[in-house]
Amino acid sequence: MLQEVEFLSDERSDSNDAGRDNDRTTQVRTDDELLDSYSRAVIAAAERVSPSVVYIEIEQPVRSRRRVPARGPQEARGSGSGFIFTPDGFILTNSHVVHDAKRIEVTVLDGRKYQADLIGDDPDTDLAVIRINAPNLVPAQLGDTQQIRVGQLVLAIGNPYGFQYSVTAGVVSALGRSLRSQSGRLMDAVIQTDAALNPGNSGGPLVNSRGEVIGVNTAMILPAQGICFATSIDTAKFVASRLIRDGKVSRSYIGLAGQNVPLPRRIVRYYDLPVESGILVVSFEENSPARKGGVREGDIIVRFDDHPTQGIDDLHKLLTDERIGQKSSLVVIRGTNKISLEVVPQETRIAAN
Repeated sequence: MLQEVEFLSDERSDSNDAGRDNDRTTQVRTDDELLDSYSRAVIAAAERVSPSVVYIEIEQPVRSRRRVPARGPQEARGSGSGFIFTPDGFILTNSHVVHDAKRIEVTVLDGRKYQADLIGDDPDTDLAVIRINAPNLVPAQLGDTQQIRVGQLVLAIGNPYGFQYSVTAGVVSALGRSLRSQSGRLMDAVIQTDAALNPGNSGGPLVNSRGEVIGVNTAMILPAQGICFATSIDTAKFVASRLIRDGKVSRSYIGLAGQNVPLPRRIVRYYDLPVESGILVVSFEENSPARKGGVREGDIIVRFDDHPTQGIDDLHKLLTDERIGQKSSLVVIRGTNKISLEVVPQETRIAAN
């Protein structure tokens, strides 16, 4: 009887040990599955967009400040990244990558090299479109800025320091950042990410876990780590369409800097607004049309000329060349009041080279 009791006791002990082993095995398996899920997401996104990423090499004339004429032509070489976004060879990149380029050469994923034509560039948004004539091109799938969320997984793919088709992963750190372009214009609705960018990544795609392009990598803060920026894809779509159509982007401006903010629900319901977010005015340019029209810091812009404006991108799309010198209505929320104002947009000042 004692032996039976001891046997049963030993069986319980073995059973408990087996249970603990199973728990440990389950935990290890769960950790592996989580890691594999992350890896699979990164791999799938990279494989989907990599065929669209290109390596761009350029030659630019060097502007010498020396009074003595230089011997022979002086040229500088540079490189960057871009991505194919149409089957017929249109490529998006940064303006600062190809601006004033004398020669542009594009290398696609399989190693083929092509001479590219500059269709147009827009220093105000640091975007440019070039084109190659090549068969069997794979265009990238473009995403939607409105679907981006802080914290979501993103990948940056490009050619840092000439190391072609390098992939880095991170998250969207913040949305609605402002960044001053090389032309001096403040770019709004910029995406901040900690996906590592280095010289040569400029113009490459920032993509989500589905392999959709949600931004064009444009800048990094050199003294910092993990603070990098990309122009939103909605801005890029608009600019690219104008560059393809006209070779340039003519626009008006009202001279303010803003950021996208949600509107209080009670304000939306009370005024029956068609949008749930607006543009918070944070600063003005000197003698700007907006300030002259009565706009104040802290106002939230919700409508421009009968068009709802739920974000900076909406306002940028409306400030076209047709509105230069034309009176335009502007509806703002000031505190709890809805106020209608009039502004006269002016032509964007072009910074001198």
